[in-house]
Amino acid sequence: MSSNQQLLEYPKKFVELLSAPFIGREEEAKVITLALLSKEHVILIGEPGTAKSALARRAAELLNAKFFMYLLTKYTEPAELFGALDINALKQGIYKRITKDRLPESEIAFLDEIFNANSAILNALLSLLNERVIYDGYNVIKVPLRTLISASNRVPDEPELDALYDRLLLRHYARPVSEDLWKDLINSAWDYEFSNKWIVKEPIMNIKQLDDLYSLIPQVDLSPVKSKLLKLYAMLEEKGIHLTDRRKGKVLKIVSAHAILNGRLKAIEEDLIVLKYIAPKEIDDFEKVSALLSEELKTPIKYMKELNEIYSNIKEASKYVDAANESDPRLIELIRSLRATRDRVMALGKESGDEKVEDFSKEVVKEIDVLLEKVARKLGIYT
Repeated sequence: MSSNQQLLEYPKKFVELLSAPFIGREEEAKVITLALLSKEHVILIGEPGTAKSALARRAAELLNAKFFMYLLTKYTEPAELFGALDINALKQGIYKRITKDRLPESEIAFLDEIFNANSAILNALLSLLNERVIYDGYNVIKVPLRTLISASNRVPDEPELDALYDRLLLRHYARPVSEDLWKDLINSAWDYEFSNKWIVKEPIMNIKQLDDLYSLIPQVDLSPVKSKLLKLYAMLEEKGIHLTDRRKGKVLKIVSAHAILNGRLKAIEEDLIVLKYIAPKEIDDFEKVSALLSEELKTPIKYMKELNEIYSNIKEASKYVDAANESDPRLIELIRSLRATRDRVMALGKESGDEKVEDFSKEVVKEIDVLLEKVARKLGIYT
């Protein structure tokens, strides 16, 4: 096995280990990993308690990276992030900060409620994110920061925050887990707090290996996706979703990172799914962009989405059948509908060419067959 092939095995393992303790947080783990692979920054938008800070801390532990985290308020002083002034040095006429264990020494940082930053911190963050330097008095402090993982419970509407928001290239809306995962959630939360199951005993990879993966980004063949990407830009613009030139220019970098995450050095149409992390600005945009990509991209996600919707409808129909009486005329119509749906599900599985989609389509077919049998029994039809 070549060194590149070995290297390409790490990102997927990293995502799996990062999300493992957290139920329903695979997307958050994926977007954080893409940020780390591409040396870009990410914001997780959502209500408190959706594992944002825990994911950031675990990412640093899995990389054995220097980590800094802080909750910003409008009263946060620059010294709290960047270190206090060195009084002894100041007495000698030297202006410098004590940066030990502060943001300037971190490789991965997590800033909660980042849009609470006051103007002094905001100006410092802009140069930090863009140039990896902090302009502090007469000093220019170079920082080793690879990725800033930030969080907020809102999308900013203040014009003075536009520049900061634009520099957070990757954006994800972290929703609370759905009701069907609540049982798994309470069990997982218990394990996370009271067992040693998820303690990181040793890192899965290190910053040097991340740098090696980053060096592969320019080697990814992007020719198969460029024309489709331009078409998607136009379609997003038509829907009122505007990407700045900065964001348009960086999409291919994240497309390359997504290919690497999936163990490839050649981009395919599926990799354009990363637009769902880059194009949205408002909360409503996340759903709009995902819907457009689901329709336009030939990806397993497209097929899985339709199959999941069918699966949910079957479950609801099953409840309806349980409550219906034998003379309900809609039961006959339901049989016809279920037979047509069964054909559609089988076609989706074959058309996808994806093993996981095919397996799930077979599962859905079994559920349909069970429901057909239940309806037949209700109607007194025996086959």
